[in-house]
Amino acid sequence: MQELRQEEKAKLDRYLIDFDTDNLPCEFYDVVIIGSGIAGVYTALSTPRNAKVLIITKESIEINNSVLAQGGIAVSLDQNDSPSLHFKDTLYAGAGLCDETAVNALVTEAADNIATLCLYGVNFDRDDDKRLSLTREGAHSMNRIIHTGDATGKEVCDTLVSAVSGLDNVTIREQTFAIDILTEDGECKGVLTSNEDGTKLKAYFAPVVVCASGGYGRLYSKTTNPEVANGDGAAIAYRAGAELMDLEFVQFHPTVLFHPDNQNFLISEAVRGEGALLRNNKGELFMEQYHPMKELAPRDVVSRAIFQEMQKTGSNHVFLDITHKDKQYLEHRFPMIYKTCLSYGFDMSKDFIPVAPCQHYSMGGIKTDEWGRTTVRGFYAVGEAACNGIHGANRLASNSLLEGLVFGRRIGLQVKENLNQIKMREGFKPKISYKKQWKDTDIDVLSMISKLQSIMNLNVGIIRSKESLCTAMEAIDKMKNDVDGVKVVHTQFMELKNMLTLSSMVVKAGLLREESRGAHFRSDFPASDDKNWLKNIVFQGGFQNA
Repeated sequence: MQELRQEEKAKLDRYLIDFDTDNLPCEFYDVVIIGSGIAGVYTALSTPRNAKVLIITKESIEINNSVLAQGGIAVSLDQNDSPSLHFKDTLYAGAGLCDETAVNALVTEAADNIATLCLYGVNFDRDDDKRLSLTREGAHSMNRIIHTGDATGKEVCDTLVSAVSGLDNVTIREQTFAIDILTEDGECKGVLTSNEDGTKLKAYFAPVVVCASGGYGRLYSKTTNPEVANGDGAAIAYRAGAELMDLEFVQFHPTVLFHPDNQNFLISEAVRGEGALLRNNKGELFMEQYHPMKELAPRDVVSRAIFQEMQKTGSNHVFLDITHKDKQYLEHRFPMIYKTCLSYGFDMSKDFIPVAPCQHYSMGGIKTDEWGRTTVRGFYAVGEAACNGIHGANRLASNSLLEGLVFGRRIGLQVKENLNQIKMREGFKPKISYKKQWKDTDIDVLSMISKLQSIMNLNVGIIRSKESLCTAMEAIDKMKNDVDGVKVVHTQFMELKNMLTLSSMVVKAGLLREESRGAHFRSDFPASDDKNWLKNIVFQGGFQNA
């Protein structure tokens, strides 16, 4: 296990701003959940109804990565399929770094959670016999992806948000920015928050805090992620003393629409699952040169293949070809994708779709066990914000929404089993404060964020090297020095500080992993050495005793 050096920890501020809980407005809950995607909302639905629960989200409740998920949810329902085959495929895609205990929980508890979604009213596509329709995506050996057209995430999220909004025990606070986890003697006590512009602070006290804030795709300039996904959750967890793991494993989706006016619209892997082929700019098929599973190889393989094919042919994109399917089928199976492509001048039934890889998912995050527990007592993480070892070095397609469901319910069970002990005593108010001498320096925050994203995109992408990673590290260190000790005056500055903290560790992990494995590919270490590298890189939380 690799730990951050003590002298580097000393440069970090425990909290981003000065505060004193004695002078702040406050509210009391049993559970506070940061994030309103599927993982966070399903966790709230899984907690007992006599628990007082708060969901906070820094934008509106509709803005999250879950809503953008097109493909579907993996679950072994076919008579020829089984959890053991799903387990095997997950481990294969994860390139030797999956935690088998967590993966076993994922695949064996999948069907029960899907049944729960159906009871909530999620309208999955069904065949003529009213059975759930199953399709295939990359690295799956069987058809096991259930879906709602090409907007599965939105259908599931809308249904769950509607359900949780009707619960008397759940409160939802929008436009609420989580600044830091409040801790006392290494134990979670709640969340310090601000309003949208950072002018009004508030403390939400709770013995259980669940981070479901999503990943860190917005560290990159080209990403399919919404603006909220900039790694705040991992950064605040780290300052609170939680461990972070597998940060170097950043997944690039192979097929994102390539158009001058739109380079972040995802063309679901399910399109390849339905038979779409990849062609280079000469119209030639090429995937058989890279992997026996061709278009349905693991995502990291397909992304690198496209990247290398683009370099060979001097092109900035390749093409996705599903012209062998008729218009009626495509409009029904992929209504959103078909409509969007058409709006940019591409008729999927007649035209090849220009595509290129783009940052999509974060395998790394806040380290948890198979019950969502972090190394800080009372603090949990779930969904893309968490790293429980399920995805290893490369996520298997459509395991992400499933992960949020399975481990959201598991956290709910933890709350249920311990509710008598954790039940918040109304009026019990920990006394927590922080004060530091800050510098008043003007910082062009938006310019620095843009610069950081470009640095990450250019140097910490699909193919990295020691040289590119060191270039990124030098630039990020300079930016960190520029903002070190500067007084935070608004939430965008908080986001910048979080992004710098996290991007620095992503790069450091990339430098430490001197091999190519899964989504982490180094041109100076093209071959993996399984004997030496079946291990994870973990960063110890900066302030374990705070």
